[in-house]
Amino acid sequence: MIKIDFDLDKRLNDDTIYICDLPLSKLLLMNDSNYPWFIVVPRVKKISEIFQLSEDDQIQLNSEVSKLSQILLDYFDGCKVNTAALGNIVNQLHVHIIIRKETDISWPNPVWGSSPAVHYSKIDLNSVILELQSIIAKIVF
Repeated sequence: MIKIDFDLDKRLNDDTIYICDLPLSKLLLMNDSNYPWFIVVPRVKKISEIFQLSEDDQIQLNSEVSKLSQILLDYFDGCKVNTAALGNIVNQLHVHIIIRKETDISWPNPVWGSSPAVHYSKIDLNSVILELQSIIAKIVF
């Protein structure tokens, strides 16, 4: 299911850190340590909506987002998962998975525009990436 000729939107590329490739998608971490905030981007060219994916790819995307949501909720000890495919600013199809805690800076409000992003330190970033890559490598998508 590897998609060819795929380019990541410049804004997503600038605002995120690569975690790994899944069967359909790239998994990215938003560079904002205020929240465990992930972006799932199907490696399919020139689409902006889920319904533009083939039926098989829609099923695969749903599987990836669902499994990741559970893994990330457990890993970050969250109380709620916010999932959204908005694309109002970035037109490339991407799904946000944000792990929420009652102690996060924006709780219970939405995270968008709530507070300035706080970039991860190199040490924290490397730790999160390595641990998540290890956990995700064991999951069958």
